[in-house]
Amino acid sequence: MRIENYISDLLYRYECVTVPGFGSFLTQHRPAKVHYTTNAFYPPSKSVSFNEQLKSNDGLLTKHIAETQEIPYEDASKKIETAVLSWKKALEDEEVLEFKNIGELSLNQDKKIIFQPSYHTNYLTSSFGFSSFVSPSITREELKKEVEVLEEKAPIAFTPEKRKNRSYLKYAAIFLLALSAGTVGYRYVNTYTAQRAQVAQQEAQEQVEKDIQKATFFDTTPLEIPSITVKVEKEPLKYHIVGGAFRVEENADKKVRQLREKGYDAERIGKNKYGLHQVTYASFTTVPEALKSLRKIKRTESPEAWLLVDEID
Repeated sequence: MRIENYISDLLYRYECVTVPGFGSFLTQHRPAKVHYTTNAFYPPSKSVSFNEQLKSNDGLLTKHIAETQEIPYEDASKKIETAVLSWKKALEDEEVLEFKNIGELSLNQDKKIIFQPSYHTNYLTSSFGFSSFVSPSITREELKKEVEVLEEKAPIAFTPEKRKNRSYLKYAAIFLLALSAGTVGYRYVNTYTAQRAQVAQQEAQEQVEKDIQKATFFDTTPLEIPSITVKVEKEPLKYHIVGGAFRVEENADKKVRQLREKGYDAERIGKNKYGLHQVTYASFTTVPEALKSLRKIKRTESPEAWLLVDEID
């Protein structure tokens, strides 16, 4: 039985897989990276390392093998012990242990285990489907610099891209200049208008004073000023905050009295299409006033209050 296959399965789900009596395989998240020399792009991954100091049995590998093989836990533990003995003997014989999709293990001169991870398998499940790729470098900027050098030597030739970029700067400068001029002009017009209004008001006041002086010193006849009647049409109250609708008229009147005692301009505004007498907290001419009052009433009086709008003729 190849224990390394079960280790590989667990590395997808766990950051540490311990082989009892041998060591632990550890994984660490690595972000995506770019190799600027080879122009290779690598997706996020898990790097695999080995620590021979972590040998205590945590039961993870043994339990996984027992459940997968459907054998007792003790039998799985014995299979791991057998595999570990064979691995240690191979390392002592200066052999290289190759674990598929994990890496290679060998001993150095100090009899310490050296681990060389495999880069063919990505144990980060969120990166499934992502693979590394190589993209050719972009030399557009380098070619542009070469053309600009040629332009300096031969001024007659020019590149459309360079001329086009300069036109952008020209239009941007014109736009900013126009915007600044528009702002200054707007301020000047406002200042000039205010000054002219003040002068006109002063001239009108002086003319009124002259007329008063003429009427006082040169005309002894009392000045009769005709009365002017201005008819102002009051805006209709079209927006009503309804506090209730009652089948019995006396109940509607009672509700009106209760609301008026609380300080509201309560009224009965007639029957609705169902024959119910509607009672309002107040009525308004504009929507903002009505909505402001409605929000306050819903918060402090009754969440069931609602806004009724009269039909526009």
